Amino acid sequence: MGELVRFGVSMEGDLLKQFDEMIERRSYANRSEALRDLVRAAIVENQWQHGNNKTVGVVCLVYDHEMGDVGHKLTHIQHESEVQIVSSMHVHLDHHNCLETIVLRGKPAEIQHTADQLISLRGVKLGKLVIGHTGHGL
Repeated sequence: MGELVRFGVSMEGDLLKQFDEMIERRSYANRSEALRDLVRAAIVENQWQHGNNKTVGVVCLVYDHEMGDVGHKLTHIQHESEVQIVSSMHVHLDHHNCLETIVLRGKPAEIQHTADQLISLRGVKLGKLVIGHTGHGL
């Protein structure tokens, strides 16, 4: 961590009240830590939109394993992907539904492309890409 620098922030009272309520709900120790997390999240989002450095993401899928050959198709997409599949976890939720989490490493656009292929597959009921970061430079 680098040197801490103090600076002032001005905002409307109503906005500050909502910010303080969020800080309390999320159990932040103080405004500074909450603000640092918000800034980090904005930087990561910007790097995902405009960057080309390798990063990580997690795809979470809920699907009906009896719908066509969805399990095989999910595996095939992962094998053919240009991104590195770091890890995956498969959970049987009930007789029909499965949960799969897949950790991907690569360039943001490549990760997004693979995630879109997985999420849009017939039989996938819910899919979400959670963007990540390697932690370097934050």
